[in-house]
Amino acid sequence: MTTPVTTLDRRYSHPNAIATGWDETRRVLETAELSWITTVRADGRPHVTPLVAVWADRALHFCTGAGEQKAINLRDNPHVILTTGCSEWDRGLDVVVEGDAVRVTDQDTLKRLADVWTTKWDGQWQYRVGDGGFRHPDGEELVLVFSVAPTQVLAFAKGNFGQTKHVF
Repeated sequence: MTTPVTTLDRRYSHPNAIATGWDETRRVLETAELSWITTVRADGRPHVTPLVAVWADRALHFCTGAGEQKAINLRDNPHVILTTGCSEWDRGLDVVVEGDAVRVTDQDTLKRLADVWTTKWDGQWQYRVGDGGFRHPDGEELVLVFSVAPTQVLAFAKGNFGQTKHVF
């Protein structure tokens, strides 16, 4: 992934708004404590749930149990949307990431991602790596890890409202 093409959509922006830069948008993804993922069920209905995600290797990563609804949905349809931001009206930045979820099974990548989770949450999220996924320190259930390289990211600035699109 290279630096995205960034544009301000004036149709949905305040006349004085400026495009939100990719660095600022990426910082929101890197520091977010909670994100929401939308997947698509087999019958076409959306499924939305909160999760913790990490930004690394130019992608957003999340994990899930193999039997959870989002994992079941991803077996048939890899298209996802991940969102984060704040619930305040007049300040902050909401970010929407569009892309396809790809399962991560490479041992070295999983080790690196496990370290990112541990570091980001001061040791509260610790995973053992093996069998193409994560395991909690006290559990045996395989936790699947997915990577979403963005195809498009929308950034919604509040206050001086502006809608920015980053296309990769």
